[in-house]
Amino acid sequence: MPILDLEIDFRSEVPIFMQLVEQIQNMVLGGQLLPGDQLPTVRQLAADLRVNFNTVARAYRLLDKMGLLSTQHGRGTYIWEPPDEEKIIQLRSIALEGLTRQYLYKATAMGLQADEILAMIDAQMKKG
Repeated sequence: MPILDLEIDFRSEVPIFMQLVEQIQNMVLGGQLLPGDQLPTVRQLAADLRVNFNTVARAYRLLDKMGLLSTQHGRGTYIWEPPDEEKIIQLRSIALEGLTRQYLYKATAMGLQADEILAMIDAQMKKG
C-alpha cells in the first residue's frame, strides 16, 4: 500500500474533504498513485489525519463518482483504471481551478492587488 503524503490545512477556506480529493486526484494524475494501488481504509486515514471519519468517507465517495477509485465492500479502496485523455483534461482543469482558488485566497488575504498578483504570475511563467 503506497504512503499517502497528504497535508491538511485546517485554516483553509477549502473544505477538508475537497483538500483530500484534490491531493489524491493530483497523485493519480502525477503518477504517484497507480491503478491497483490500495488506499488506507476510511477509518485509518481519518485517524492518521486526525479528521472526522465522515470527511474521509465523503472524499472517497466523490473520488469514486469521478471514476478515480473503486471501493469494494469488504476488500478495500483501490485506484481505478487510468482515466482516458478527456477525463485527464477535465480532472487537470478541476485541479488547476482548486490551486488557483487557494492561491488567490492567500494572496488577497495578504492584501495583494490583482495587478501585483498578475505581475508575479507573469514573472514566474517567464522563469519557467
